[in-house]
Amino acid sequence: QVPLVESGGGLVQAGGSLRLSCAASGRTFHSYDMNWFRQAPGKEREFVAAITWNDITVYGNSVKGRATISRDNAKNTVYLQMSTLKPEDTAVYYCNARRSTDGSTYWGQGTQVTVSS
Repeated sequence: QVPLVESGGGLVQAGGSLRLSCAASGRTFHSYDMNWFRQAPGKEREFVAAITWNDITVYGNSVKGRATISRDNAKNTVYLQMSTLKPEDTAVYYCNARRSTDGSTYWGQGTQVTVSS
């Protein structure tokens, strides 16, 4: 198990920015691919961004150009910086860890982001 704890969500006005954090426990964080997903009410969970164990980043089309994912292995933390937020970014944002060695996957409990127009 890899406990994941997201933070940084909240209420923000459209056009604003925020940074989400996901802190992991354990000593093998560096070997995990880290991902952010989000789920809006009544919608399926959507891929937002990923950063591999070797720092390759990928972004979902809905946030491309507005989001930056990064990681700090010394702090066992992955970040999602989002800017120019839109009301449609409103969702629960989930952190996901995928162990690169065997594909084991873990989820955080989610953090709510609400963007007001």
